[in-house]
Amino acid sequence: MNIKEIKQLFPILNQEVNGHPLVYLDSAATSQKPIQVIDAISNYYRLDNSNVHRGVHTLGTRATDAYEGAREKIRKFINAKSIEEIVFTRGTTTALNLVASSYGNANLHEGDEIVITYMEHHSNLIPWQQVAKNTGATLKYFPLQEDGTLSLDDVRATITPNTKLVAVTMVSNVLGVMNPIKEIAKIAHENGAVMVVDAAQGAPHLKIDVQDLDCDFLGFSGHKMCGPTGIGALYGKKHLLEKMEPIEFGGEMIDFVGLYESSWKELPWKFEGGTPIIAGAIGLGAAIDFLQEIGLDNILEHEHKLAAYTLERMSAIEGISIYGPKEAEKRAGVVTFNISDVHPHDVATVLDAEGIAVRAGHHCAQPLMKWLDVSATARASFYLYNSEEDIDRLVEGLVKTKEYFSDVF
Repeated sequence: MNIKEIKQLFPILNQEVNGHPLVYLDSAATSQKPIQVIDAISNYYRLDNSNVHRGVHTLGTRATDAYEGAREKIRKFINAKSIEEIVFTRGTTTALNLVASSYGNANLHEGDEIVITYMEHHSNLIPWQQVAKNTGATLKYFPLQEDGTLSLDDVRATITPNTKLVAVTMVSNVLGVMNPIKEIAKIAHENGAVMVVDAAQGAPHLKIDVQDLDCDFLGFSGHKMCGPTGIGALYGKKHLLEKMEPIEFGGEMIDFVGLYESSWKELPWKFEGGTPIIAGAIGLGAAIDFLQEIGLDNILEHEHKLAAYTLERMSAIEGISIYGPKEAEKRAGVVTFNISDVHPHDVATVLDAEGIAVRAGHHCAQPLMKWLDVSATARASFYLYNSEEDIDRLVEGLVKTKEYFSDVF
């Protein structure tokens, strides 16, 4: 990976912010987009703009071919058995809500257990809270180790024959922890439970093989993996999706409509009511092409090196608390931290004045903040376009932040 050459493919990164060259360290919130993705979206609107599936004219055919071609790219990207198992959604949140609303509400009952972790993003927590309220099921949590990782012994102890659904993030958006999804799925299945995976932070960094993982459902978002916003996908095992009812009704998802009864299209289209996010799907397909050309293994190796360098450099700054595993190989490209006596929002504000973009807040993970015994944290998250020079700028900015607030107070 030639990082300088890769960075040139991202137009937004070649600018100054507040008088400084931009250092973008907020990719866990949303990644930047390469010119290949921007061109794919632009070309669709300039040359092929038309609705899909409905028309027999040339533009409609070209748009449909590109849209369904993106579905096939996603199938290959995660190694699903068929395109029937790939449902386009607005992103991970929509995908998880679809599973909760359609599968969860129909299949869980009083006395059943839903098991998740303290590190879940709100999108993989609140839907299960709602299912528990609607069905009388009980919501349980896996305990975490001191460094925020999961112990398989704890997983075995927490999952019981009453557990009907297990929902776990592939990678924590706060701790960077990479969870043992395959092993958790095996334990869940041994107890008769269904395994749901939030891959929002996993898909941009890790090779995903849903057949090898043997998960039952998996959702991810395009905008965190070099694709456009407002598009993502849900993978579901065919036999489960076939039994599930749609949660949106209208055009595109119907087979036959009568005055009092209607029937639905076959998979996956029965879950895709209305005009789909056509340009988004095409852009996501282009993002997958881009990532595969570079190689997910290469991206993860690069992130591990950056994580190790970041942990080493930041640990040398007095008064910094770093959350998550100390070993870089146990985390993806996320380092979350706090500076003693300085609010994370103040840290992010000072860094922004230096042209450095980081995230500050609870990161849509308030139960994890409570577990960490903090109200908020600052987070630096990097991706394939970041370099050690970016980390050097970050560390320099953190030193300036400390000095600034030392002088103020």
